[in-house]
Amino acid sequence: MTCRPTAIAVLLVFLMAASATAAELQDISNYREYSPMFSSSGQPTKKQLDMLHDKGFERIVYIAFTNSGNAFADEDQIVKKLGMDYVQIPVDWENPSRGDFYAFAGSMQTGPKKRTLLHCQVNYRASAFSFLYRVIYEGVPVADAKRDMNSVWQPNETWRRFIFDLLEEDNISPQCDGCDWNESPQD
Repeated sequence: MTCRPTAIAVLLVFLMAASATAAELQDISNYREYSPMFSSSGQPTKKQLDMLHDKGFERIVYIAFTNSGNAFADEDQIVKKLGMDYVQIPVDWENPSRGDFYAFAGSMQTGPKKRTLLHCQVNYRASAFSFLYRVIYEGVPVADAKRDMNSVWQPNETWRRFIFDLLEEDNISPQCDGCDWNESPQD
């Protein structure tokens, strides 16, 4: 079978567009894509929220306070005007709670087929919540989810304890081949 030049040109344009999309998403602070339906990141800009909408995201979940770092108070209005769902769960950095995580998990379960970006300020909280959600609800192996989380950060003692407690509730061991839960120098 031979390909006609137009078919090859169409394929090349598609591949270049897909590559450009991935590059644009990577411009969001600490952006990580776990599946076509679920990603996490640090705080996107207003322009990046527009881009997320254009790339097919349907839900934005923000798990920090509106006065945190470079957050903007009208993110909820911007996201809603773009036609996406918006959920905010203000998670205390020093004291994350079971209720915080289960509120997030509940929002994911409400519309599990919606392409979702979970974000906080730098993707520490969000990558920890992503780790837990993927392991507990999606059955992703601890080692795989931990490798993804560690590409952003190594949780400090507060967050390790939080993660371990939630995993224990679901009878999941945090231990795995290659899992190092020691603190990193960034703490």
